[in-house]
Amino acid sequence: MIYQRTLKESIRAVGVGLHSGEKVELTLSPAAADSGIVFRRADLPERPTLRVGPELVNDTRLSSTLVKDGVRVATIEHLMSALAGLGIDNVLVDVTASEMPIMDGSAAPFLYLVQQAGVREQKPARKRYIRVLKPVEAIEGDKWVRLLPHEGYKVKLTIEFKHPAFQKAAQTVELDFADTSYIKEIARARTFGFMHEVEYMRAHNLGQGGSMENAIVLDEYKVLNQEGLRFEDEFVRHKVLDAIGDLYILGHPLIAAFEGFKSGHAMNNKLLRALLADPEAWEYASFDNADTAPAAFHRYTPARI
Repeated sequence: MIYQRTLKESIRAVGVGLHSGEKVELTLSPAAADSGIVFRRADLPERPTLRVGPELVNDTRLSSTLVKDGVRVATIEHLMSALAGLGIDNVLVDVTASEMPIMDGSAAPFLYLVQQAGVREQKPARKRYIRVLKPVEAIEGDKWVRLLPHEGYKVKLTIEFKHPAFQKAAQTVELDFADTSYIKEIARARTFGFMHEVEYMRAHNLGQGGSMENAIVLDEYKVLNQEGLRFEDEFVRHKVLDAIGDLYILGHPLIAAFEGFKSGHAMNNKLLRALLADPEAWEYASFDNADTAPAAFHRYTPARI
């Protein structure tokens, strides 16, 4: 039997919000089986909670943001990506501000926190997957994303930036998590931005906490970070990291192939809503043991260490 997973114990970290610039205290705690991934605003009266689901993603400007009854938790995609990578089904996420801490701009610090807290199975609660049964897509101009039936978990993503730093590296990546480690190949890829965007973002109260400590920054010609890139194609790998996090807002791992061209948070959310709107496009699935599950799910979901 493949069982649900939560943390063994609580763990805490402090950081800054990428867009708000606010100091944020983050606490990850174990949660009961079938409770899902729940964000709680510990700084507000009555400590309101938001359980992840595509219907709560109501702001996708530069991040995926949960909004319910005026309560917001922004920039959840990097933590969601890490939880997907380690197969965490149930966790309580306490934050003391309206935005998650950006940490170093990747999912790696969140992976580290989960690994430090430890992971435990929640017997006898069975892990539930969502299996895609027929193609589902979302299209907007020249951007598109789709989910295809596939007995495993694959991601193929293409970005398109007319910039010297991007044109030196691959702008397409295709990964099958049956034989690819999320931790080694995706988790360390950082978010990125351009100097010319800074003025726009600041005018819209975004990017207030951004720096070269938590993002790859580019001018018109090159990467400005002194240490350079962690991967030759770090830009597109970060978009894969984002997509994995956005898709995990379903609350269940996907048995599917995801493909995208110039995708982003808005498109990813539109795709999830299209999937759930068609009851013939998906079904729940569980597995009696790891041997009967697709190889992509043998150890961690959707990846293997």
